[in-house]
Amino acid sequence: MMTLKRSRRLALKFITGVPLLPLGAALQGCATAAGDRSARVRSVEFTGMAAPSLADPAAMATTSVGSSMNVLLADGTRRDYQLAYQPFFVTGDLVPDGKGGQVLAGGYVDMKGQPIIDRSVPGKERQFFSDSPDGTSLLTIPGAQVAGVKGNTVFAVVQFEYNTRNLKGESTYATLPSPIAVLTLDQDPATGKLSLVKYHNVDMASAHGLWITCGASLSPWNTHLSSEEYEPDAPFAATTSQFKAYSLNTFGDASVANPYHYGHLPEITVNPDGTGRVKKHYCLGRISHELVQVMPDQRTVLMGDDYTNGGLFVFVADREKDLSAGTLYVARLGPGFSLDPQAPGAALQWVRLGHATSDEIESLTALRPSDIMAVSKTDPGDKSYTKVIVDGIPNWIRVEPGMEKAAAFLETHRYANLMGASMGFTKLEGTTVNVRDKVAYSALQNIQTSMVRGHAAWRESHNITVDKALQAGGVFAHDLAGGVSDTSGQAIASEWMPVRTRALIVGEDIASDALGNTANPDRIANPDNLKFSEKMRTLFIGEDSGQHVNNFLWAYNIDTKKLARVMSIPSGGESTGLHAVDEIHGWTYVMSNFQHAGDWGAIHAKVKGPLGPLIDANYKQRSGAAVGYLTAVQTQPSLA
Repeated sequence: MMTLKRSRRLALKFITGVPLLPLGAALQGCATAAGDRSARVRSVEFTGMAAPSLADPAAMATTSVGSSMNVLLADGTRRDYQLAYQPFFVTGDLVPDGKGGQVLAGGYVDMKGQPIIDRSVPGKERQFFSDSPDGTSLLTIPGAQVAGVKGNTVFAVVQFEYNTRNLKGESTYATLPSPIAVLTLDQDPATGKLSLVKYHNVDMASAHGLWITCGASLSPWNTHLSSEEYEPDAPFAATTSQFKAYSLNTFGDASVANPYHYGHLPEITVNPDGTGRVKKHYCLGRISHELVQVMPDQRTVLMGDDYTNGGLFVFVADREKDLSAGTLYVARLGPGFSLDPQAPGAALQWVRLGHATSDEIESLTALRPSDIMAVSKTDPGDKSYTKVIVDGIPNWIRVEPGMEKAAAFLETHRYANLMGASMGFTKLEGTTVNVRDKVAYSALQNIQTSMVRGHAAWRESHNITVDKALQAGGVFAHDLAGGVSDTSGQAIASEWMPVRTRALIVGEDIASDALGNTANPDRIANPDNLKFSEKMRTLFIGEDSGQHVNNFLWAYNIDTKKLARVMSIPSGGESTGLHAVDEIHGWTYVMSNFQHAGDWGAIHAKVKGPLGPLIDANYKQRSGAAVGYLTAVQTQPSLA
């Protein structure tokens, strides 16, 4: 193969930042952005980068990209694209508010829209801002008009999961109401570059504020589907300092917040003027919502459940493009669960938990936990109670008479256990779908505790069993089909139900290496964000790993089975905000953020010394994190 050097012009273009690649139209089977109608795409693959090392500490302390994308065209020519990373901002930056002023990126506000101030260090008071941007959606709106846009108007919706610590260094996790912002972006029609022109905080008062917004997805009807994970444990929330601090910061009163208002699915609709509005849906189960995936029928929703003793949940809406009413199901696995990608896997049955409307369940949030279910964490010695395992802890529960629906939708984890579901997964996180093959994917961040035979949180009846923990986790594939009935014999009105689950790709635990990694750095570890590109036939995998010294963003080609490391996240950080966008105005994008750079753990003992000062300098003393996207420059074509 002949390789040609990049021209100086292309190198300069790369420095200024351009989109991932001008392939959007070509991926659609039409012309490329350059107008060459013969240049149809045959295949896309990524060439990975090496993991950074202490030979180059600067690379370990920032977003490092040394990968490329290789595109084979139908005429036999190849186009190679060198990749890089382009941030819109680092949280804590002042960015344009679209009104001639500035606003703090990732800044926290209360339900009255007032800044929440970090007063932990007298004399250094400042508005709290997040170091943990997460779920991101890139989209367009017909008729959009925003002042300052010179090219095409594009919007990004970005949510901020939490703030790690205050200025004093004390944990502030889950004590602040998660903000979501709409970014108005100016897309240059000639280069595809995206430039921020407006940042708008969505008012969350109607949703009672948001709780730990993690992964997100773009719905088929062009809205941002958010998440609220690790739902407050309602029977015990009123006595926890964390939930009281959240209530105080959100409402100005430590006793106002209602735990049943959290653990649901917020939906963000973007307006043509670059503002947004929220609608929280209460009928998809109160679980540890992570990243949901709506299937092509625009009714079936596969949901991650980032929890110990979690389940695989599906919601089937009554109507297309409307999540305000529907039926909630949870999986029961048959035998055959395996970590071997060559094994056939386990068949899935579906337990119907109930049907409800969002308004109906929201009205039930006025109930006290004791009205719905009696819960004890010690054996009450009463045969009317049933012992279940919830978040790794034994619970004894009894549903109060007539409260089955309230229990199903507000105490979903406990009720699913009671109904015989397979509640044995540990941290079942991001989900996505491969439409052509009719396969969905779920990230299983860890394979431990409730999945390991003999562990106190494990139950043989769940049929989710391994004999030895695999801390590095893996990605599982779910075969999808129609004509499925639930365990009571009722037909499920969906052609996109998971019917079998099997391992697709797994990590590998190792003894600590020279850098400190406890999982093989050349394989995935602790996968979290997942997004599939139909046109590139590529599954993108973002890590949230305590086993890799640097977390990575990976590209896995479903057809060739080739795994490529695309980007390295600053050491101690987490890869988040993943969104693969096949085409916007002829350009293709991969959105990517990171969280909490320099969040040091035991594996960082060998790198913290040299990397700490660099990360402090790059990211506001560990309080800032980047929101952005992958960029690229095309090298000159060559013959394959």
